[in-house]
Amino acid sequence: MAYDKFTVLNSTAVPLPIENVDTDQIIPARFLKATERVGFGDNLFRDWRYKQDGTPKPDFVLNQGKYHGKILVGGKNFGSGSSREHAAWAVYDYGFRCVISSFFADIFRNNCLNIGVLPVQVSPEFLAEIFNAIKSNPQTELEVNLGNQTVSLLKSGTTESFHINPYKKENLQNGYDDIDYLLNLKEDIKGFAQNTPL
Repeated sequence: MAYDKFTVLNSTAVPLPIENVDTDQIIPARFLKATERVGFGDNLFRDWRYKQDGTPKPDFVLNQGKYHGKILVGGKNFGSGSSREHAAWAVYDYGFRCVISSFFADIFRNNCLNIGVLPVQVSPEFLAEIFNAIKSNPQTELEVNLGNQTVSLLKSGTTESFHINPYKKENLQNGYDDIDYLLNLKEDIKGFAQNTPL
């Protein structure tokens, strides 16, 4: 399943300064029956967003109109817990294209990279600066530059580099998942097979 190419993202951000957010909080287990990557955004952080009667909880960040954008800023150890890929699907389907944290669970990080969500790991100090900037001004804009592997607070100019696997970086820049990557090499694979003796 191809997705939009990721090059440079300029956006406001939604702050979620909670540590150890696990995948069951991102998408509760009762919503895992679906097998297609659609509709999960409606249930992103379902139990935090809604009361039992289905009405929104006004104090939760996604229900506060002042916060919006394509970047989710989470606390340390974001995406811990079970390996459900539906958690990454929910983040993507809601409209986020980047999650920033000071630490990610490895499986969640990889699930994000496989579907076009860029997980950006920054230092605890820079994460705190980002949270403070958004708290002071919800219209704070960040720039995430995948080519340069940098994330910046545009107003202050503060910038920090981040690491990403080169293969995953190339896929994000081209809008590929793993299957798309192989299909793109189809002619090369054919040529190799034709010129390689059995």
